[in-house]
Amino acid sequence: MDITAQASRIGALADETRRALYEHVVAQPDAVTREGAAAAIGIPAHMARFHLDKLVEAGLLETEFRRLSGRTGPGAGRPAKLYRRAPGTVSVSLPERRYDLVGRVLAEAIERADHAESVRDAVREAAHDEGRMLAASTPSGAREEDDESRVQTEPAPDRLRAVLAAHGYEPRHDGEATVLGNCPFDSLARDHTQLICSANLALLGGVLEGLDRDDLRACLEPHVGRCCVAIRPRD
Repeated sequence: MDITAQASRIGALADETRRALYEHVVAQPDAVTREGAAAAIGIPAHMARFHLDKLVEAGLLETEFRRLSGRTGPGAGRPAKLYRRAPGTVSVSLPERRYDLVGRVLAEAIERADHAESVRDAVREAAHDEGRMLAASTPSGAREEDDESRVQTEPAPDRLRAVLAAHGYEPRHDGEATVLGNCPFDSLARDHTQLICSANLALLGGVLEGLDRDDLRACLEPHVGRCCVAIRPRD
């Protein structure tokens, strides 16, 4: 989900009443009725219904219908509409960070290293494989940069740029190279530079391999204010 959609979902909680309803719903062990939620925060049921349905539209809550009496058949009454927290995670980070991505790489590396493989080698191999999967799974219509950024990034190959942009790298053209304006693993890269930058280099090498871009190579080029990897034409 792109940042506009994520920010819109979080923005639904800017209303104080809506936020109170959301906090009440997620604190309950089971789905709740609008009447129960309304009573909990002291508002009329019709107002609670309005705000709860807005939270459903935003993807923060989901609904189900269930007879609360436990009875079935004629005379059991109509099922009640219940609200519960929707699955999934909503997060907004500026610049974009992808700690979930590096977390998958490190978890996979730990499992591989259990089989007598060195941890660093396992991290590089896991990162390379993850890069290949990113290349295969990112649609060619992945999130584009805004108009100002597109002027900078236009010379980069469209498919490669789509993969890099979709995962927070902010690709930009710099002569023959594609430099990456953002490190998606920033705080980890600062605290564990050698490990994370080596994994990042392997991951982007895997992306290039997955895209069959044997005319390009990923190069480790530490630089203040941007990602440590650049994409350059292969000699």
